Amino acid sequence: MSPIPNPIRPLALLGIDDLLSEEERTIRDTVRRFCDDRIRPQVADWFEAAEIPARDLAKELGSLGLLGMHLEGYGCQGTSATSYGLACMELEAADSGIRSLVSVQGSLAMFAIHRFGSEEQKEQWLPAMAAGEAIGCFGLTEPDFGSNPAGMRTRAVRDGSDWVLDGTKLWITNGSVADVAIVWARADDGIRGFVVPTDSVGFSAPEITRKLSLRASVSSELVLEGVRLPADAMLPEAKGLAGPLSCLNEARFGIVFGAMGAARDCLETAIDYSRSRLVFDKPLAGYQLTQRKLADMAVELGKGMLLALHLGRRKDVGSITPEQVSVGKLNNVREALAIARECRTILAASGVTLEYSVLRHANNLESVLTYEGTSEVHQLVIGQALTGESAFR
Repeated sequence: MSPIPNPIRPLALLGIDDLLSEEERTIRDTVRRFCDDRIRPQVADWFEAAEIPARDLAKELGSLGLLGMHLEGYGCQGTSATSYGLACMELEAADSGIRSLVSVQGSLAMFAIHRFGSEEQKEQWLPAMAAGEAIGCFGLTEPDFGSNPAGMRTRAVRDGSDWVLDGTKLWITNGSVADVAIVWARADDGIRGFVVPTDSVGFSAPEITRKLSLRASVSSELVLEGVRLPADAMLPEAKGLAGPLSCLNEARFGIVFGAMGAARDCLETAIDYSRSRLVFDKPLAGYQLTQRKLADMAVELGKGMLLALHLGRRKDVGSITPEQVSVGKLNNVREALAIARECRTILAASGVTLEYSVLRHANNLESVLTYEGTSEVHQLVIGQALTGESAFR
């Protein structure tokens, strides 16, 4: 049997494009071209050097309308949630660190101001953040409190009409390049959010180095030592953990799509490699074991993409629930990581170099698996929805 001259790409197997509107395909294709032209030629070098031109990229991403693209007004594009998800898919197909930059900017920092901020806070920060002229970060996780944010130790104390913040946050994307930090702290009346300019006295953001994952991304510690803020720095509409958790749900939604982008890139890379690599005078793609691997991965990729689109449609009509986002995050990141690892076996020794993307994606997905809620946390969210019993304590 002669080889098929033009085999289909993995997502064409289930006709995914037919499920998208013309506008959604246009947005997806625009982001894909940007990644092809700007990100892919350099991302391996950024990953190896653990350096990224975050400020330049933020302005370029802002000029495309990708920062806070699913928010309304204040310079934001007001696209559908599904369009935002498709953009995340293309960004993460290039690298998880690039999608993280966009997710933290739009779905965490900007979303917090947009949903919970005063009109003055929105006018001050959102237009500049949408344009990429100001970078934001989101300070929730602490050294001893990741999955349990209710235990946070960062304090906000009233001093006259001012607030004084003390505490430490850890694993904060964009932290050391940010112009503004959304910091969550414990006040006398519960958890509160604050808009903290990073040039405030007592604020510092040392960068975390020696990472083996998300190397094309800025990760930092936030240290607040007597940071004094005016009364209007507090987000007026956020009280309790519901505020930061709703922001996290926004970011998790983007990951549901983003993880499928990383998986798709790995699978396409493995397919292309297997067709050109000769083993015992025959293309690696022509062996049954290779085709079994590729077929199984394509099926999981297609299922994950259908799940992402289903959740996107639900979000667009306002019917999505947190446990449904947990289903998407749990399944799609878990399957994406499995696909990346399996693709590495097809590339064999070539798969451990930065010439190919698969192990870079696998390393990144190790972080994506545990941030914005570990797999175990999402399993417990789903378990509680199914049983009505909380197993968190």
